[in-house]
Amino acid sequence: MFQFFEGLVDPYTPYQETDTPPDRLWPFLLDYARPFRRIFVYAALFSVVVAAIEIGLIWLMGWVVDILSGDPAQVWETHGTTLILLGLFILLVRPLVQGIDVLLLNNTILPNFGTLIRWRAHKHVLRQSVGWFENDFAGRIANRIMQTPPAAGEAVFQVFDAITFAIAYAVGAVILLAQADPRLAVPLVLWLGLYGWLVVWTVRRVGPASEAASNARSEVTGRVVDSYTNIHSVKMFATDQRELDYAKDAIENTRRTFMAEMRLFTFMDFALVVLNGLLIVAVVGWALTLWMQDTATVGVVAAATALTLRLNSMTGWIMWSLTSFFRQLGVVREGMETIAQPIELVDAVGAKPLLLTDGRIEIQSLTHHYGRESGGLDRIDLVIRPGEKVGLVGRSGAGKSTLVKLLLRFYDADGGRVLIDGQDIAQVTQDSLRAQIGMVQQDSALLHRSVRENILYGKPSASEDEMRAAAQQARAEEFIPDLEDADGRRGYDAHVGERGVKLSGGQRQRITLARAILKDAPILLLDEATSALDSEVEAQIQETLKDMMQGKTVIAIAHRLSTIAHLDRILVLDEGRIVEDGTHDVLLAKGGLYAGFWSRQSGGFLNTEAAE
Repeated sequence: MFQFFEGLVDPYTPYQETDTPPDRLWPFLLDYARPFRRIFVYAALFSVVVAAIEIGLIWLMGWVVDILSGDPAQVWETHGTTLILLGLFILLVRPLVQGIDVLLLNNTILPNFGTLIRWRAHKHVLRQSVGWFENDFAGRIANRIMQTPPAAGEAVFQVFDAITFAIAYAVGAVILLAQADPRLAVPLVLWLGLYGWLVVWTVRRVGPASEAASNARSEVTGRVVDSYTNIHSVKMFATDQRELDYAKDAIENTRRTFMAEMRLFTFMDFALVVLNGLLIVAVVGWALTLWMQDTATVGVVAAATALTLRLNSMTGWIMWSLTSFFRQLGVVREGMETIAQPIELVDAVGAKPLLLTDGRIEIQSLTHHYGRESGGLDRIDLVIRPGEKVGLVGRSGAGKSTLVKLLLRFYDADGGRVLIDGQDIAQVTQDSLRAQIGMVQQDSALLHRSVRENILYGKPSASEDEMRAAAQQARAEEFIPDLEDADGRRGYDAHVGERGVKLSGGQRQRITLARAILKDAPILLLDEATSALDSEVEAQIQETLKDMMQGKTVIAIAHRLSTIAHLDRILVLDEGRIVEDGTHDVLLAKGGLYAGFWSRQSGGFLNTEAAE
């Protein structure tokens, strides 16, 4: 039974992805709710039926009170069959209807609706560009991905568990009292008007207050995760107190926004008690008056009393459900600041896979300033022949990393273009472009997974032997068998910690190299690939890199000039322009920037800050 209802909607059902999701609340929710439309109709119908049954039971209670005024034997003879049928209805039909209602809510909607939103939101966010992620806290992004789905699910739950039920119950209550005596419906209708005003007053304020509180909570998460992610720096500089102060500002802001939200609920609760008192006195008092005037039966008084007491107990729940509904919508609205952002770096219309034949790279007037007037690259022209090995050097901020990021299309250029084998990389699919490029970075961060999974990231389809061969070629086999994590997993099964924190810098770098070796892409980008290695291991890895470079087009960034002196060409970048181009010997003979860098090396490293 549970599996049947849980399987009515597949949260991973295929859907039409969009680069520009709806940026308004209701279109946003309705877009996610498409697979649930049929289920929502059923849930609404069963909620109305449940409310009708509850109202009907109160009416029946009044009827029972009225028939009890006669002779017991006569009552059983006249109404016995009806009473038996009523008992069977209460024992069998009522639980079945309410059971289906609860199954639809708890087992079909709640688990699947939140899962669908989380899955699609995560899928959408993963498509965002590197630059998009660089502009926000990873913790805040993750927090919004995690808190928005349950908030949306709770909002939908309240619609069918409380709002639909409450509307049906209110309409039924008015009909019931009007049927007994139209005058009894007057105080209830007046009370419903006042109750509606209180609801409107509350929800208008709860939504914005909840959004502010949710935003504050996301800020706290972002700051705390930022501290934890950089815990080595925190401990190394003994800045625990500074981090506490940094977090405290956000925590205090969360407390203030939450207090403002709770003030609304306190006012609501007090006003509700007053309104419910008016309801009981007005309806029950009026029913007693009619009975004293002999225009209403005892059953009518009993039904009116039961109804008002039931409404009295329900109003707090309904009001809380309504405010919870709008509070959750506030959380969703805040999450939309991340989830509903359009994808700006997209494949061109009709983009085709990159067809790499030779590995020729041609850069034409390439310009990128990160939205500023200066910095980055400024009108770079460059041709790298198939199989050519090119080194990049220059001061910090000269544009070396920017050039690499543009080659990978992590950003769209402000001007100019990059061609690979005559194909503009802006006109091919991003995945096919990056599939043809291998990269080893200075920041050799790893995934918090096993060593095996990290190496296989370069080529998931590789066999175990291929994976181990790549590790051996990267000199990683020297330490991998000795690895063991806190859960007792050893060797290739050992997990490396967040960003590979459980490994030394050299170990992380060698696993990164193994990953690139396994990928075996025809274009290779090296960004300080041996910076984290000691001299002995570096000498070994340099031999590995030479083997990796065979038959590939290579661009290598290095501060240790000795690692690129043997390359076919060396480019010197300065203030976003190529100012020198030639072999190591030619550039030394020119006596320019490169020669200055070379003469000022200390221990083989480039002292770019001192160079003039």
